[in-house]
Amino acid sequence: MFFASFAVLGWLGREIYLAAPPIPKDVVAANGQVIYTGEQIQRGQEAWLQAGGQQLGTVWGHGSYVAPDWSADWLHREALALRERLAEEHYGRPYAEIGADATASVDAQVKSTLRTNTYDAASDTITVDNDRAAAMAQVADHYKGLFGTDPSLDKLREQYAMMPGSLPDKQDLDALPAFFFWSAWAAATDRPGETHLSYTSNWPHEPIVDNVPTTANGMWSIASFVGLIAGIAAMIWFHATQHDESDPAAPKSDPLFNLVPTASMRATMKYFYVVIALMGLQVIMGVITAHYSVEGNSFFGIPLATVLPWVASRTIHTQLAVLWIATAWLATGLYIGPALSGREPKYQALGVNALLVALVVVVVGSLVCGWLGTLQKMGFNFNFWIGNQGLEYTSMGRIWQILLFIGLMFWLLLMGRALWPALMRPSESRGLIAMVFIAATCIGLFYATSLVWGQHTHYSMIEYWRWWLVHLWVEGFFEVFATAVIALIFSRLGLIRASTANIAIVLETIVFLFGGILGTLHHLYFTGSPTSVIAVGAMFSALEVVPLAMVGFEGYKNYQRMKSAPWVANYKWIILCFIAVGFWNTVGAGLLGFAINPPISLYYVQGLNLTPAHGHAALFGVYGMLGIGLTLFCLRGLAPRANWSDVLLKRMFWCLNIGLAMMVFLALVPSGIYQAWTSVEYGLWYARSPEVVHSAFMQAMVWLRVPGDLVFAFGIVFLAAFALKLLGRGKESAPVIAAQPARSQAP
Repeated sequence: MFFASFAVLGWLGREIYLAAPPIPKDVVAANGQVIYTGEQIQRGQEAWLQAGGQQLGTVWGHGSYVAPDWSADWLHREALALRERLAEEHYGRPYAEIGADATASVDAQVKSTLRTNTYDAASDTITVDNDRAAAMAQVADHYKGLFGTDPSLDKLREQYAMMPGSLPDKQDLDALPAFFFWSAWAAATDRPGETHLSYTSNWPHEPIVDNVPTTANGMWSIASFVGLIAGIAAMIWFHATQHDESDPAAPKSDPLFNLVPTASMRATMKYFYVVIALMGLQVIMGVITAHYSVEGNSFFGIPLATVLPWVASRTIHTQLAVLWIATAWLATGLYIGPALSGREPKYQALGVNALLVALVVVVVGSLVCGWLGTLQKMGFNFNFWIGNQGLEYTSMGRIWQILLFIGLMFWLLLMGRALWPALMRPSESRGLIAMVFIAATCIGLFYATSLVWGQHTHYSMIEYWRWWLVHLWVEGFFEVFATAVIALIFSRLGLIRASTANIAIVLETIVFLFGGILGTLHHLYFTGSPTSVIAVGAMFSALEVVPLAMVGFEGYKNYQRMKSAPWVANYKWIILCFIAVGFWNTVGAGLLGFAINPPISLYYVQGLNLTPAHGHAALFGVYGMLGIGLTLFCLRGLAPRANWSDVLLKRMFWCLNIGLAMMVFLALVPSGIYQAWTSVEYGLWYARSPEVVHSAFMQAMVWLRVPGDLVFAFGIVFLAAFALKLLGRGKESAPVIAAQPARSQAP
């Protein structure tokens, strides 16, 4: 399944490369004037990325949501400017004052001008008529002023959460409109040999140029719904025909009670405190970033954006989401290695401590350099290599990405050498251990995809490779790792049979990878991709939801296992975190994910607030809660048991889950639905315009986030208080052994 799926994904990557909108050598006017060069288009892409990139608005729908989608914004502004120019030229009056017949004539001419593909492959040029060239110059002046220091645009900059002088270099300012024009040109002009099918499959919705969903978009959306229903029916039938063995009788006492942590296992404890610190910082940055959508550049009147602009705060917020979750998982892998094998490799503790130092250096270094690069406007070369690349979730500079990849390889080495004896020793749980290690290997190796694109890579291919990392980590290998680790923990506690778990994990992994790998394509429907991407992406992203529809059964079984023996109560909040993973998998990844993934849905809502609603519920609800559950499981064996506080954990658990639900369903979902309505009615440009984003309803939704954010923040406070309490001296301490290599007393 793994190799077959990646073969198809690789082949479609080749198709995307071949079908991507061309970057011409020149864009010229009919009078022979060169408007933009291909070098300017490329430099404009780099200028946008250094100004904030996907942290400052979006291109083709990917990025942040306060500033506009620049491709949609340019397209609309250019269409309006051309319309006004044609009305004045042919009728001598503004467009609003000409009659219905004249309006129809002008509209038809605007549509024909913007949809006709004038790219000539032989000369490698795009030719535009003189009227369009004048309209383009008018729109370009707007963007030069916006990203420059034009005081008349101060109010608009504040609404976009932008600072004056985002691009201080004049050459960058001149090049930026070239990239925005090219992205809008690809969105409206028909592909060669096609009629009414642009390079982005007619995305975004723009009535003026008749950008509406393609026939393929609608047909494959219908097919995906049918596939989803068929997949769920097949899954239910399969489960109904299986006669799973009942759970074994629970042991009379905790099998892990006498587990003696080795020196390297004890060394992982520091990781979990780093996790909690990063989580707290992420929440603070999230609060600041959310508030900027109200005040723009201030935090309750404090001009905070002068030292921490939106671009920096959002970059830190999104980057930390991945980093603290990954850190929790890395530490868990290092903790369970010696526990499962019963052996501590030589110098393992030294390696664990060295990896933590390296991890902290990468995290702090990347965040500080990214902040400095943004604040000091140090240019694209600095940002690409050391600062902020401007790409969502993969924003750290290339040097830090290389160091992080080396760190992940070192983690795999440490984890592999600790697990090796267990992998070599025949046992019922060897399959589970192997699956954990294979998933961990994929998590480490696939970070290499962040090193594939370069400074001058075509934007379509940057998006292709970026989603290899973001999607395949989260909805592929993270999913497998999560499922395998939870099953392994339950089997080590004696609550499920290892033989049953082995079979279940293999089957679940096949199902997850079957939809998850090719489901990556649902992010690429409108990034200059061919129709085949929509077809395959629609079907397989729908199949991603199939296993999530059955997750509730597993959650119910886990809840029942909590009652199997009195000692299991000691793991109550750990198990409840795993149950919460199942709940948010169904709601966040399943319900909210499928609400936006079908092509016909994503056509209208890509880049709107339904996307962060899905993102928050899926990323924190699933992988965040799993990271917390794994953290608690490891701390259970490392800290004095007398310091364990179920009261604080209870408050933490309910505050985090209730706060997340309030944040998603009281604010993000309603605002996303409102934006979707305006997108369908008027076009994406309007759904992302200040008239909508800063409307009374949307501002009320931002303020309605505050109660949920506060409840959620209290959950982090309770988790931090719990962790600090563990550091106190307890009457009963967890058993320890000397720091030299030794065996752990694994059950």
